[in-house]
Amino acid sequence: MFGLDKKDASLLLLVAALVAFAPFLLNPFPESSGWAQFNAGYPDLMQRFVIFGIFAIGFNILFGLTGYLSFGHAAFLGVGSYAAMWMFKLFGMNVLPALALSIVTSGLFAVLIGYVSLRRSGIYFSILTLAFAMMSYSLAYSVLATDMDGPDQQGLLQKGLTGGETGLQLTLQDPRIFSAQSATDGNIPVPSLFGLEMRSATELNVGDWVFTFSAGYYFSGIIMLIAFYLSIRIFRSPFGMVLRSIKSNQQRLSYTGMNPKPYMLAAFVISGMYAGLAGGLMAAMDPLAGPERMFWTASGEVVLMTILGGVGTLIGPVLGAGAIKYMENIISKINEDILHTWFAFLPDGLENLVVTLVYPFIGKGWHLTLGIIFMLVVIFLPGGLVQGGQKIAALFRRKKAEDPKSATTEPAE
Repeated sequence: MFGLDKKDASLLLLVAALVAFAPFLLNPFPESSGWAQFNAGYPDLMQRFVIFGIFAIGFNILFGLTGYLSFGHAAFLGVGSYAAMWMFKLFGMNVLPALALSIVTSGLFAVLIGYVSLRRSGIYFSILTLAFAMMSYSLAYSVLATDMDGPDQQGLLQKGLTGGETGLQLTLQDPRIFSAQSATDGNIPVPSLFGLEMRSATELNVGDWVFTFSAGYYFSGIIMLIAFYLSIRIFRSPFGMVLRSIKSNQQRLSYTGMNPKPYMLAAFVISGMYAGLAGGLMAAMDPLAGPERMFWTASGEVVLMTILGGVGTLIGPVLGAGAIKYMENIISKINEDILHTWFAFLPDGLENLVVTLVYPFIGKGWHLTLGIIFMLVVIFLPGGLVQGGQKIAALFRRKKAEDPKSATTEPAE
């Protein structure tokens, strides 16, 4: 199937099923239930799941295959967002040309950064990529945000190329050569795919459940499936085998007469293009590009996603991205009032004690919970969530094999 073996094809179908049925899977509780706050089936969060999944898949091609840890991949995320925004401002609101420009621009930027950074390895490579990312952040935050040519007639450069701390936004004065400057209602037009607006959504009411199907989510999901398929082909290709050999023993590879530098640069550029694609999708779903997407914490976040899910695995980065974004958007919303509602069945004194003990780990303290989970994963599951799933599956297989009812007696020959 699509040039994949049975195992990889099954994995691709599993990811496709998860994407297709996410509005149902992420809304397990009815709206009137006290557990409804754990539902994550609203379009904005589902889009973040798949977009950051793309970001992590691309990062895994570099880190998982070559072992080179980049702390500056957020630079490509930001570059992709800015490229998409300028495409929206200058030419039109179709998302496909914007995504194409995001991929190309971030790829060219990755060639420059990778050519310099890959002259070093180990921690020195990581620090170089971090330095480039922070320089990019500074450029976007201040240097490129000044009035370069003064206010022009259309106001395109009144806040420079990046918009500074407020970010690059759409305005009614943007030329948009190939589409209307304003929507039919006089407002700023929204990104669309040949007329299908990314923000359009349909709701399905089934009893007390509300399921939302968003055009933007499914478009992003299809892009993620394509990105996931390409990553499988890269992992299984001779190119991927060379990247694995670089991670295993780069010096020994050099002794065979093969120069690993072009392969490492190619992996770096491909990874940067994935990040640029994710940045372009972020701008397509929410037309805004700010310098905070280039900050070092954004680079650290994709590292956590990849390690949490499973470095070097195919589906691990997607799982890690989903887990972290779920905690960031769901666990962080739980407050003391909700906790008191949960533990109201306890005596007053015990209720207050339990709430006091639990509250530091949720709400604004969700990072503490993430840190504990990350620590436990690194110590007990170095292969990430994928290894945990494999251990659970192996446990069930072992129990099934030990079940006397499942044992069969073969006749003697």
